[in-house]
Amino acid sequence: MVVGIVLTALNLRPAITSLGALLEEVRAGLGMTGSVAGLLTSVPPLCFAVFGVMAPRLARRFGPAAVVCAGMVAIASGLLIRPYAGGAAGFLAASTLALMGIAVSNVLMPVIVKRWFPDRIGSMTGLYSMALALGTSSAAAVTVPMTKALGGSWQTGLAVWALLAVGAVVPWLPFVRERGGRSAERGSPRGGGPAVQAPTRAERHTEEAPALRITRSRTAWALAVFFGLQATAAYITMGWMAQIFRDAGVAAGTAGLLLAVTMVMGVPLAFVIPRLATRLPRQGPIVVVLGVCGLLGYGGLHLAPVAGAWAWAVLIGIANCSFPLALTMVGMRARTGAGVVKLSAFAQSTGYLISIPGPLLVGVLHQHSGGWGLPLALMAALMLPQVAAGILAGRDRVVEDEAAR
Repeated sequence: MVVGIVLTALNLRPAITSLGALLEEVRAGLGMTGSVAGLLTSVPPLCFAVFGVMAPRLARRFGPAAVVCAGMVAIASGLLIRPYAGGAAGFLAASTLALMGIAVSNVLMPVIVKRWFPDRIGSMTGLYSMALALGTSSAAAVTVPMTKALGGSWQTGLAVWALLAVGAVVPWLPFVRERGGRSAERGSPRGGGPAVQAPTRAERHTEEAPALRITRSRTAWALAVFFGLQATAAYITMGWMAQIFRDAGVAAGTAGLLLAVTMVMGVPLAFVIPRLATRLPRQGPIVVVLGVCGLLGYGGLHLAPVAGAWAWAVLIGIANCSFPLALTMVGMRARTGAGVVKLSAFAQSTGYLISIPGPLLVGVLHQHSGGWGLPLALMAALMLPQVAAGILAGRDRVVEDEAAR
């Protein structure tokens, strides 16, 4: 299970950051305008919102491990097909297939951590987030040089990441036999598979009680807004940051490395922040520190994009560690496993809906203004409501109590 979680996390962002590193080549090869490219960078959060909401129902029907296994198959298939689909429409359709697999896995990872490792939520969320950051940064760093080594074709440079997803299918196969919501949720594996953490009496009572009305919880809404705004910043960064550096005069390979530095900051911090968050009654102070780093990074990227490039990459990378913090709060803000399923699906699906306009708006602003001043001002401005929502989401409350009131 631990191997499966780590390999899955490694596959949840290369589909996006590998495209960001080669966005200029893909735009030229497919004849995209800046607005269309902005639309392409908005597709990930749209898919995560649309398909992520299906994850709880699929998990009840087939079991969460089986759904994640199928998600890895979808990622591998989409990444292999999209460079050779022909035209922007085919590229978009194949990307959607891969993003569908990422969407359901995004939602179910906190659920799996809560169910299999209920006494180690901080440590396992940190391990998962660290692997996710490693996959993100690796794709950003090596896609350009790997593409050159493989002959210079952007199609090959994108398709090669399908191999990583194929490897992630294997650890989940022993768990696929645990079919059906009851066996998956109550921990009665079939065919001698690994045992699943059995639910507590409170969890069984919650499963039998009327459905939790998650929309009644202010904490759930605050967490959804926080998740959405941090996702906005993350997908703008993954989709456009390398291009911002390239337009400032940085070489393509160096721009990819700068994006990798931004992403790799999440490797150590994604392990530290969840552990720290679980030890604090309120997570607001962590939210504020991450927000300040984001404001400094965006300001520096506007004022001195080349001279301070490495410093801005580090600061923005620290700010993007709001993602593992949000995942940790999903596990902390619900008392039961059923509550985590509801909260994870609601916060992520609603959050990704909120994040959809961001990357598209950045592309439009850049095309019409001819520079990156307005897009960077937008990114800095969005950091303020993100901090406010994070402080509210970090209060010591659980959604079950708020929904009951």
